[in-house]
Amino acid sequence: MNKQPVYSSLTGNQELLDRLFSNFSDHISNTMLLVNISQQCLYHLQDNTLINKYIISSALNGVGSENNSGKTPLGAHCIQEKFGDDAPIATIFRGRVDTGELANILTDQNTTSDADNITSRILRLAGLEPGLNQGDGVDSYNRYIYIHGTDEEGRLGHPASHGCIRMANQDIINLYPTLELNTFVYIFAA
Repeated sequence: MNKQPVYSSLTGNQELLDRLFSNFSDHISNTMLLVNISQQCLYHLQDNTLINKYIISSALNGVGSENNSGKTPLGAHCIQEKFGDDAPIATIFRGRVDTGELANILTDQNTTSDADNITSRILRLAGLEPGLNQGDGVDSYNRYIYIHGTDEEGRLGHPASHGCIRMANQDIINLYPTLELNTFVYIFAA
């Protein structure tokens, strides 16, 4: 029997979900994503049931919302835009546009990409908490915070991004069609 993972080291799973539903009920539907920075994991939940767990990579500079900080913002977000429908795996995006180029996927943990490519699919996030991840100087949407594929798959499981949430290319391709616009995303430190 598989043991249910603990989403947060600071609270029980049901307590965390109850708090989110209490504070963000207007934004939560039957699907949500939970991103635990300390675990470097993304949890995909449907009707409060775990559908899948993915290894991610958050910002090398830690957590924070300030413009130009290179940090991953905390708090409640939603998926505002989606890019990459039907793009081949490892497709490189620049400015959210399919370049027609394919990235060389690096699988060694110590190998870095010269280009820090955004690949395969993009989920663009918008913050839902004024002053934390929404508004002047801290706006996740204006900072271009995404959940996206990466050409540095070997670095997943360790902070390595410039603020976004990186995923393995096949993982983001599998997750992408299951998520609608406005899907709730909660990013937390522990």
